Amino acid sequence: MAFRIRYHYRKQQKEIGFANDKHHSLYDAIAAAEGLDLSEFHRMEAQLANVSRNDRKTMKDFQEEYFRKLGFSQITIFREEE
Repeated sequence: MAFRIRYHYRKQQKEIGFANDKHHSLYDAIAAAEGLDLSEFHRMEAQLANVSRNDRKTMKDFQEEYFRKLGFSQITIFREEE
């Protein structure tokens, strides 16, 4: 089954396809769809992973907050109905 990502960016609802073999995470997928450079995000994410010992909640909170500051909201992933 294929996955889809639905999100709001700049007051517009958008929907894109998602495949694990193309993108590391759903955040990478939506950034690629919008043409954003995530090099700074990945650098900060790596530093946080080293400090927090890969605490999943801390990492998730960081990702959500970073993308909220970029203007993304209501990010959801779901299975595509066939």
